[in-house]
Amino acid sequence: MKILVTGCAGFIGSHTCEFLLKRGDMVLGIDNINDYYDINKKLENLKILEKYDNFTFKKEDICDTASITNWKPDKVIHLASMAGVRYSIQNPTLYEKVNIGGFINILEEAVKNNVKQVVYASSSSVYGLNKKVPFSESDEIKTCNSPYACSKMAMELFARTYYQLYGIKNIGLRFFTVYGPRGRPDMAPYKFLNAIKNGDKFKKYGDGTSSRDYTYIDDIVSGIIAALDNKKNIKCEIYNLGNSGPVTLNEFISICEKVSEKTALYDQIEEQLGDVPHTYADISKARRDLGYEPKINLADGLKKLYYSLLK
Repeated sequence: MKILVTGCAGFIGSHTCEFLLKRGDMVLGIDNINDYYDINKKLENLKILEKYDNFTFKKEDICDTASITNWKPDKVIHLASMAGVRYSIQNPTLYEKVNIGGFINILEEAVKNNVKQVVYASSSSVYGLNKKVPFSESDEIKTCNSPYACSKMAMELFARTYYQLYGIKNIGLRFFTVYGPRGRPDMAPYKFLNAIKNGDKFKKYGDGTSSRDYTYIDDIVSGIIAALDNKKNIKCEIYNLGNSGPVTLNEFISICEKVSEKTALYDQIEEQLGDVPHTYADISKARRDLGYEPKINLADGLKKLYYSLLK
């Protein structure tokens, strides 16, 4: 199968491409290698992918790429986006341009070229300040709490609209705090463990009672591939991909200390604008339709991440 993957040099994108390449798919990866974080990490990811003969890379921007027209993939996995809740508060128009505008370009290209299906990354951030937990795909969403969350919610609306108008099959995946080797350096798992490894301080936001549903990268990739393969011929749906076992920030730091066998050093500061108090995925729909079943618990996953930092 010919699959185009946007954001191929990123954390989730590179792991997804690697899985597809190992099973023999033809993969065209596109990425604009932006400098939201150290581009050397993205270039290192690309080196891993370029070892495969069935991988082709093009440095392109999703906002104006014509790769779908030029390459004619069977399916598209759209993972490229501006990430980060806090950065979106400082740069809201950038998130509107890239996340919404870029996705519309991908959808337009997909429709014109009769792409069989688009799988795209949404986020648990869309649930915002919802109080009912665990978060379910059927929950009403009225309290997105950042421009990033709003951009992801808009992507879901556009995907549904393009299915209604043109019949383009699509599956949106709401990722819950993904972590693991090659993880984004602005995310807490990487940031905390790297600081602990080096004996540095990190910032702890709030009193530690906030909680997150941390999901290991291999489990996320398994959900993406299940959506791509789409054995139940789903037409247009949204799915949570989480671990369905949230832990508080205090618990998370404690597990990081056990994994590293070192004491965490941190400064406690106030909660940040745009943060949400809790995330917790109801994965029953993904389990039913995609056969999704996360396998890696937090302690084991953090061990894998920590050992990757020691290399």
